[in-house]
Amino acid sequence: MWAMSDKSARDSVDSENFTFLGKGVDFKGVIHFDATIRIDGKAEGEIRTTGTLIVGEHAVIKGMVSARTVITSGKINGTVTAAEKIQILKPGILIGDIRTPAIAIEDGAHFHGMCDMGAHKWVEEEQSAPNKNVYDLTSHRGKIRASDL
Repeated sequence: MWAMSDKSARDSVDSENFTFLGKGVDFKGVIHFDATIRIDGKAEGEIRTTGTLIVGEHAVIKGMVSARTVITSGKINGTVTAAEKIQILKPGILIGDIRTPAIAIEDGAHFHGMCDMGAHKWVEEEQSAPNKNVYDLTSHRGKIRASDL
């Protein structure tokens, strides 16, 4: 019975794809993954993943980054897009423009750039949706109630 549960636990770990670019790795080009990737070395170019990108404390990334979630305690210089969230952890440095619906910057981390959290979409939605609590009172101007006389 225990052997069955050990096998199922191993299968769930094996089904999670995890890629690791260790310290000392210097990569230039395009990296494209469908799962979690951790970078502790240097990467220059474009990094895309449908999963999570973890940037280690000693990592240096230059270029475009696109992921579901970005968690960094290293250095990123470039444009970063995250579908869910960007976390900048101490002593991380992110220089460049970011686009994400949620961001967390830990005390001691640094960010320099523009941040787009999609507020223009919310404003456009608000303007296009009629507000039920707003009434046009222009038709009532100039009318005097009998009790006012």
